Amino acid sequence: MKQCIENPNDVDWAGFWAEKLATKVDKDWDKAAPGFFKRTHKEDYNDALFDMLILDENDTVLDVGCGEGSVTVPLAKKVKHVIGLDSSPKMLEYLEKRSAENDISNIETILKPIEEIKYDEIGDVDVVVCSRSLNGIIPIEEVLAELNKIANKYVFITIFGPENKKIEKDFDKRIGKQTENFPDYNYFFNILYNMGIYANVQRFDLNNYREYDSIDEAVDNGKFRLDLYSESEKEELKRYLSEILTKDEETGKLFNVKDKADWIMVWWKK
Repeated sequence: MKQCIENPNDVDWAGFWAEKLATKVDKDWDKAAPGFFKRTHKEDYNDALFDMLILDENDTVLDVGCGEGSVTVPLAKKVKHVIGLDSSPKMLEYLEKRSAENDISNIETILKPIEEIKYDEIGDVDVVVCSRSLNGIIPIEEVLAELNKIANKYVFITIFGPENKKIEKDFDKRIGKQTENFPDYNYFFNILYNMGIYANVQRFDLNNYREYDSIDEAVDNGKFRLDLYSESEKEELKRYLSEILTKDEETGKLFNVKDKADWIMVWWKK
């Protein structure tokens, strides 16, 4: 006979989240920064993100895990002031370069791991944005509590959707490797519920699949954990992509219709 849980708050969702991430291997973001900066993303993620954000021209915004600024700089064009927080010095260097190229002067940067974010250091801002940055954070409940304190108006977070990493999972299965075991977004929603935060959840309607000029570009586009692959596995990855990618006769680009992002927006009003 199955036992029923009388109170959903009794489920340790934050513990399950941490357990899922126990074997996670941290990525070298300094090493990844140049590729992120030069890469041109073909997906329509930014359009979908900004369609959902609620911003005012007088707002201050904290961009958590800002990286090289692909979201930070467009944010700065819409609001009064942006604080970009990231753990990678190299990423913040590229953010400053991107800001200069766009003649942006209203971005402040903080070098700090997301896990160490504190209200006492950041203070009050109007809006917190965590774009694709919280999937691998283990002390998730503590971080969310601090972000909720920091925001005066809204918190917006994007988390992996259920169909993310399709071709990555297919390839890892082919070589007998375990794909990074990130917890599903339903964990995240329930963690917030247990914290007394009743969030809105909406799946991005992304239609654009990724496109590449060459197999080498497809290999080195940031989605595959190349740092975890041996040289022979990287060669196998090239063979795999050569098999599954199709050339568009009009554009000459390589693509696969399964190769697109899947993201969930989780947000709440203070």
